[in-house]
Amino acid sequence: MPVLIDLAIIITKIIAFTFLVVLPLVPLSVYFERRFSAIIQDRVGPNRVGIPLTLLGFKKDFHLWGLIQPIADGLKLFLKEDFTPAHVRKTFYWLAPALTVVPALITVCVIPFGPEITLFGRTEKLVIADIDIGPLFIFAISSLTVYGITLAGWSSNSKFPFIGGVRSTAQMISYEICLGLSVIPVLLYFGDLNLNNIVRQQAENGWLLLPFWKNGSLALPSLQTALFLIPAFIAFLIFTISIFAETNRMPFDLPECETELVGGYHTEYSSMKFAMFFMGEYAAMVIGSALIITLFLGGWSAGFGLDQYISNFAIGDFKFGGFIHLGIFLTKLLAFILFFILVRWTVPRFRYDQLMKLGWVIFFEAALINVFLAALIIAAPELTAAILIVGLILLAIVTAAVIWVAKISEPPAKVLRA
Repeated sequence: MPVLIDLAIIITKIIAFTFLVVLPLVPLSVYFERRFSAIIQDRVGPNRVGIPLTLLGFKKDFHLWGLIQPIADGLKLFLKEDFTPAHVRKTFYWLAPALTVVPALITVCVIPFGPEITLFGRTEKLVIADIDIGPLFIFAISSLTVYGITLAGWSSNSKFPFIGGVRSTAQMISYEICLGLSVIPVLLYFGDLNLNNIVRQQAENGWLLLPFWKNGSLALPSLQTALFLIPAFIAFLIFTISIFAETNRMPFDLPECETELVGGYHTEYSSMKFAMFFMGEYAAMVIGSALIITLFLGGWSAGFGLDQYISNFAIGDFKFGGFIHLGIFLTKLLAFILFFILVRWTVPRFRYDQLMKLGWVIFFEAALINVFLAALIIAAPELTAAILIVGLILLAIVTAAVIWVAKISEPPAKVLRA
């Protein structure tokens, strides 16, 4: 009987977090993107699609501010003809969309949506799988998305999708290295790979980028914590920009790049198979945003020493503070999704050579040097002054050497004369 109860709880978590939280955020993100881009471009955006009450004899339709637009889009894609070109490799052609969207949904398993809640006498964590290798699991599963995009381009047996798939493979593999290196200082600082434990440490001692409380009380950070803000901010910058590249969002949408490559790797796709690529992009954006706020911005933590008070909220034996933390997490998530949308509609697209140079020549070296800087700051209390000075000098020499090599390896600009 206990085994059946545990199994039922796991299934409930999967349904709740995957199908009731993350998947609804995908069409909601599309709606936000359309409305936000309309505001930026000084136009209206979708605001008419609603409930057609006139079909039922009423005088006016209920527009609902255009919130039904994503449902209309989904129905349109679902009801369109599911056309498969005769020249494609059908098995891989059908497999590719699934390999794009499924890994993004699987990574939901290790994201902590909130702390423990007590319900019907049982205490449960608001996470599907509380494993001790959370970031590694996310990197391992999300890297499978590369196969989906590559197979989509190759199986189409068409020139432009193949080029888009190859470009995407090079781009995503390049920025996966930056992602992995940039997160190492964070894991060194917390000394833990369990995402739930990382968030709990931030709830007690301050967010990684906002360490202004200690043990539930407002306090200035120690010297070591204050110094660690430097590698933490560098890691945040590299990690966030690399997430943009991993999710193929502007200004890193070269794999699609409609103005150059027709439709990129999904040129030959239509109907729900195209919609799955679309869902995969937005689901990856949601999970990427969730991982960023979990590692750097406290996850479900409200901060400023408020988490303990929120956790104690209860009605009788029912403690509902965990649901408030869930709401805090979703608020941060929506804010970061809006940041993703803002960047897409304000920053112009990179050239492909600029994109690869940023990943290999700038971010790779910067993330690697940042690992040594973070390790030096963390180990500083255990080191003598002489060793610390030698370490700083060596780090400065290595940084200068890397910058010099990158500079001399850059070909001189050519002046075009009429």
